[in-house]
Amino acid sequence: MKLSDLGENRVVAELTRALALGADVRVGAGDDCAVIGRPRDRHWQLLKTDAVIEGVHFLPDEDPRRIGWKALGRAVSDIAAMGGEPRHALITIAAPPTTSFARVRGIYAGLRKSARRFGVSIVGGETARSPGPLFLNVALTGTVERARCILRSGGRPGDALYVTGRLGGSLAGRHLDFTPRLAEARWLTANFSLHAMMDLSDGLAADLPRLAAASRCAFTLEESALPRTAGCTVAQAVTDGEDYELLFALAPRQATALEAAWKQRFPRLALTRIGALRPKSEIRNLKSEIPDVFDHFRQR
Repeated sequence: MKLSDLGENRVVAELTRALALGADVRVGAGDDCAVIGRPRDRHWQLLKTDAVIEGVHFLPDEDPRRIGWKALGRAVSDIAAMGGEPRHALITIAAPPTTSFARVRGIYAGLRKSARRFGVSIVGGETARSPGPLFLNVALTGTVERARCILRSGGRPGDALYVTGRLGGSLAGRHLDFTPRLAEARWLTANFSLHAMMDLSDGLAADLPRLAAASRCAFTLEESALPRTAGCTVAQAVTDGEDYELLFALAPRQATALEAAWKQRFPRLALTRIGALRPKSEIRNLKSEIPDVFDHFRQR
C-alpha cells in the first residue's frame, strides 16, 4: 500500500496512534502544536515543527527572502492558533551543493525579518546536503498561559464559527506574504472565552472538518458569507489553502460583543461569522461537496 492510497490524514493517524506519551504531555499529535506541562502549571510549553519544500510550498525562482518569511511564519501561525507566543526556533536547511550561497543567505534574511517581527530567537539548527530539492524545516517553541490554551477539540454544538481576514488567492502568491495572526489570537484569548481554534493552512474545506471532528461536532457553513479575496470564487476560498487565518468557535451569546470589539481593535482586518457547529446528527460534510482538498500524498 502506498501513501497515495491512504492520504495524508490517515497516514498521520496511523503513524501517531501508538506513540508513547509522558505524564507531562497535555496534548500530543493532532492539534496545531504539542502542549507540554503539568496540569496545574501556570504556563505550558508549545512545540511545533514545520517544513517547506521546493516544488511543493514554493517555486525554484521565488525570492528567497519570501521563502524564509513563509517558513517561520507557518510555525508562528500554529503557535498563535493555540493562543500562545513564540519563543525559540531551530532551523534545518538541506540543499544541493550547487545552490548559490546568495540564495541561502536570502532565505536567512527572510527568517531574520520574521523572527524580529514576532519576537522569535533563532538559536541554532542544522545544514545538510540534499540531492534535491531544497527544503527548510523550522522547529519552534512557544509558551501559553494554561487558561488561554485553545485546542481544536473544545467546540460545542451551537457555537458560532468565525474566520479572520479573507480566504483564497494563495496560488497567486499570497502564501508567501501572509501575516500570522499572533496579535489577534492573543487579544481574542485575553478578552473572550473561545472554545476551539486552529489556523487555516490546508484550506477551509480541509481544516473546518478537522476542527469539527476534533470537537465531536458537525457544522453548517454559510457559503454566501465567506470573506473572499478579490477575484476568488467560493470554491477557491475554501480549497486554495495556505490562508493562515484563524478559524475559531465561541458561544453565540458572545457574538455581538465580539464583533463590536473587533471593529474597534482591528478596524482594517475582517472578522466574519461563517457558520456554526452542530450536533453530529446534523452532519453536513463539506469535503464531499467540494472534493478538491489539498493532500500532500495525492495529486490535486
